[in-house]
Amino acid sequence: MSNPFPGMNPYLEHPDFWPEVHHLLISVIKESLTPQLRPKYRVAIEKRIYEIKGENSLLVAIPDVSLQQKRRPASAIASNAVAVASRTVQPLKVRIPVSEEFREGYLEVIDMATKEVVTVLEVLSPANKRRGEGREKYDNKRNKIFDSSTHLVEIDLLRGGEPLPVFGHSHKSDCRVLVSRSNQRPIADLYLFNLPDTIPAFPLPLRPEDVEPVLDLQALINQVYDRAGYDFEIDYTADAVPPLSETDAVWADSLLRDRALRG
Repeated sequence: MSNPFPGMNPYLEHPDFWPEVHHLLISVIKESLTPQLRPKYRVAIEKRIYEIKGENSLLVAIPDVSLQQKRRPASAIASNAVAVASRTVQPLKVRIPVSEEFREGYLEVIDMATKEVVTVLEVLSPANKRRGEGREKYDNKRNKIFDSSTHLVEIDLLRGGEPLPVFGHSHKSDCRVLVSRSNQRPIADLYLFNLPDTIPAFPLPLRPEDVEPVLDLQALINQVYDRAGYDFEIDYTADAVPPLSETDAVWADSLLRDRALRG
C-alpha cells in the first residue's frame, strides 16, 4: 500500500524511522535533480558531524545501536539484584550524559565550471529544531548562507521542535519549505502546509539565466515510503510520535479507518 496520507506522513517522524527517511529523502532528491541539472551543475551530498551530550542525545532521533551493544545481559543484572536486594535500597533508573556522534546530510548544487556552491538544500532534522549544539551549528551555517551569494532551500517536515526563525508572518503550520534567493534577500518565499495538505512543489533557485527545475517533494516522499516498505513496518493502530493535536488525531483516525488500517 502507498502512503495513506495526502501529504506528509506523521508516522515517518517517529525516531525509529526518521533517520532513515532523512537519508533516503536526501538521496532521492539528488537522483531527481541530477538529470535535470547536468552537465552545468553537480548535485553533491555533504555531511555535518557533531556530538550531542546529555538529555538532548536521547532526542535527536538516531539509532542507539552502540549503547545497546554495551548493556549488560538482563540475566546478569537480575542475579546481582537478587543477591543484595534484602540488604540494600533499590536503585533509581537514571540517564547519564553519554555523547552521541550525529551525522547530518544535506545537498549542494555546484557549478561545474567555477566550482561555486550555487544552492544549498537542507532537510531539517530534530537536532536542528531543539536547543543545543545541533541547532547552534545549523543556525550559524544558515546565517552565513544568508550573508553570501548562495541560495538556500530549507525543508522542514517535522512537527516537533521549534521552527527556524523567519519574520513577516504570524501563521502557524505543521510543516514548511523556505526558498531564499540570494538576489532577493531579505525577502524569501515561505510555503506553509499542514498534515491534511499535499506538500507543495517549488522551484529550485539557480543562476538567473537558467530554467529552474520544479521539485515535487510530495512525489519524492511517496517514493521513499514505497522504496523503504514502510507500509509493512508502521503500526497505524498506534499513536503518532510526536502526538498529533486533538483535531489532527480525529482527522487521522478517520483517514486510517477509511483505508482499513485501523479497526
